[in-house]
Amino acid sequence: MEDLKQLIREVPDFPKRGILFYDITTLLKDKCGFRSVIDGLRHHYRDAQVDIVLGIEARGFIFAPALAYALGAGFVPVRKHKKLPAECVSVTYDLEYGTDTLEMHKDAIAGGQRVLIVDDLLATGGTAAAAARMVQNVGGAVAGLGFVVELTFLHGRQKLAGFEVFSLLPYDK
Repeated sequence: MEDLKQLIREVPDFPKRGILFYDITTLLKDKCGFRSVIDGLRHHYRDAQVDIVLGIEARGFIFAPALAYALGAGFVPVRKHKKLPAECVSVTYDLEYGTDTLEMHKDAIAGGQRVLIVDDLLATGGTAAAAARMVQNVGGAVAGLGFVVELTFLHGRQKLAGFEVFSLLPYDK
């Protein structure tokens, strides 16, 4: 998987000075690279008996449906506040400067269903931890949390203690 890092564009000083942004759009446009990402995640979770793959808005929507298809599972979107049309459950979580809220349809996950949470990036872990809490609050079982990229130096796994966490492409800087 390390060769996939060559397909990710590094953009210095985005979105602000001092930040090195890992742009996955260059990976997505490469048909072999995109396939390798989905195949890598599928391979890791092939025996996890996943019922639902939950994708976190917005870039989780790129990977989660393709992975759900590959695993023979359903797909559930988790959206920002007030973006879903039916009755929702929500969880509010802390950001560096404020709070944010995630929502999913109340009937999206049945009690006992095994849910794999997928997003493009694990940074500080706050969003993923909130999604895991929401799954548990409706009676789902978190089968794992899968990411394409992980910024290991931000220690996001600490907020996900007790869960199985997997990333394809860890970065230590």
